[in-house]
Amino acid sequence: MQRNIQELKKLSNELRFDVVDMIYKSKDGHPGPALGIADLVTALYFSEMKIDPRDPYKPDRDRFILSKGHACPVVYAALAKLDYFSDELLPTLRTCDSILQG
Repeated sequence: MQRNIQELKKLSNELRFDVVDMIYKSKDGHPGPALGIADLVTALYFSEMKIDPRDPYKPDRDRFILSKGHACPVVYAALAKLDYFSDELLPTLRTCDSILQG
């Protein structure tokens, strides 16, 4: 889905807010890496990548490989905004039994 630059900037700032909130609530983590790639993740997930939360295992979907583990909260925030899972899970970052171990 193509979006205009203003929409992408707004989404990127929303992801940054989610990152800070997740890390604050978890009392653990490094916000810098996630905040630093928020624009990149926003552009890819909300404008460029061919993905569909209704069919997450589609064989010809695009894939994003993140090698910088400390940045994963921004990917979690993007996936929640895209409805891959509920945003109610975001505050569970790094808690026992959470799918968001980061």
